[in-house]
Amino acid sequence: MHTIAGKKLLMLRPDEILISQERKHRIYDEYELKRLADSISINGIVEPICIRRVSGNYELIAGERRLCAAKLAGLRRIPCVLHKTNDISAAFYSVIENLQRRNPNPFDEAESIKCLIDSFCLTQTEAAIRLGISQSALTAKLKLLNLDTTLRNRIIAAGVSERHARALLRIEQYKRNEVLDKIIAEGLTARQTEEVIEQLLKPKPQNENDSAEPVRKVAIGDLRLFTNSLIKLVDTLQNAGIDVQFKSSENEKSIEYKIRVRKESLHTPCRQLKIC
Repeated sequence: MHTIAGKKLLMLRPDEILISQERKHRIYDEYELKRLADSISINGIVEPICIRRVSGNYELIAGERRLCAAKLAGLRRIPCVLHKTNDISAAFYSVIENLQRRNPNPFDEAESIKCLIDSFCLTQTEAAIRLGISQSALTAKLKLLNLDTTLRNRIIAAGVSERHARALLRIEQYKRNEVLDKIIAEGLTARQTEEVIEQLLKPKPQNENDSAEPVRKVAIGDLRLFTNSLIKLVDTLQNAGIDVQFKSSENEKSIEYKIRVRKESLHTPCRQLKIC
């Protein structure tokens, strides 16, 4: 028997190690597992798996993928580090090991974290501290569980990142599959996905013309010309002997013109005007 940092190093048969159902991974990438098994066949297990004693048996704490790959590779014995730990510490070891994997499944992580919180009545703050991540990061991971199972499986199968998945949470459920189709078909990056979703979230105009800039039908010069024409018309009527009053007023919203003609002046004889 050897020791590592004061802990016992054992060489055990893979079938001697039990996997707790609460921490068992639900989904494996068969191709990646086969690659790991091939590597183990050639190089052996470089990093021992972590185990503990429970009721006379050896129970896995961390290293489930290595254990499964070792079984697939047909190893007779595998290196194991024996830890003395309680249930809650063992559970955290398992989640931390999963978080440190190269390509972790974000939904397995979220399920594991939720299981920890529910099983041991922890707050999100307590769980985040023990896992060594920020509370905002932990909350973001838990929100992934709001995606339905079918969508999760599609995301895993397509190799879409956690950032892609978080972006999908921002839109209505009925739109998520359509956007995921676009992500997969066009190979969108996480940033491109976020931009697509930003466009979907923008409020749509009520009609086609609402988004366009308003067209000014009357220019300032035309308005002055119109005003001058009114003034000339009033002058012409007054020169003809008609009692005409002209007033204009302006506010922030409009310009108002008033022309008032006395009826009595319409019946008085007036001289003929020659307009050139």
